[in-house]
Amino acid sequence: MKNRTINAQRPCWRGIWSVLGSVMLLGLIWSGYNWYRIEQTIEGAKARHATVGIVLGAAVWGEGPSPGLRERLEQAATLYEEGYVSKLLVTGGLGEGKTITEAAVSRNYLVAKGIPEEDILLESKSTSTYENLLYGQQVLEEHHIQDALIISHDYHLARAMIMADSLGIVASPVGTTSHVLFGPYHKAREVLALTHWELSRLWTEVLGTVVLA
Repeated sequence: MKNRTINAQRPCWRGIWSVLGSVMLLGLIWSGYNWYRIEQTIEGAKARHATVGIVLGAAVWGEGPSPGLRERLEQAATLYEEGYVSKLLVTGGLGEGKTITEAAVSRNYLVAKGIPEEDILLESKSTSTYENLLYGQQVLEEHHIQDALIISHDYHLARAMIMADSLGIVASPVGTTSHVLFGPYHKAREVLALTHWELSRLWTEVLGTVVLA
């Protein structure tokens, strides 16, 4: 009787391990696909002429930009100085425990570099990449701007462009390679962030279908 019970349990465990193996394989395939999307976006990211450059937000240190944000701002300043864009839109709201928004820190940094303040637009409400673009789009509409460059670290561009496309923003990516951030770690984080974004979007679409039904 005991042997029969053990034999009955074995197929059950085989089925569980089979399912787990399939899930892990799908996870690896999906992660590889997202890594590919990140690399493809990096390869295709080139400076192009547009009305405005949207600088995606990053952390501030005190009342100044963090080293990572500084790299994005330096890239934006170069694009402006070389005539690729005539305006810059800096993004980012008030972080926890901060007394100045990311956008204001970015504007102050660019003005100190000699970029005219009237050529710098601000989006000061956002707390995420998606909100950078969502609220940034409202600023673009207020100024009747219909084309843009999205400026960020290269590993960040794939997710940013997918989000911009979902909002209907006409934009091209321009990236900077970080010398202060560990690239492989941040690319791995972006794989997870892309997965979270796609699952969130799918869930929203499913809920929308249920509501409409």
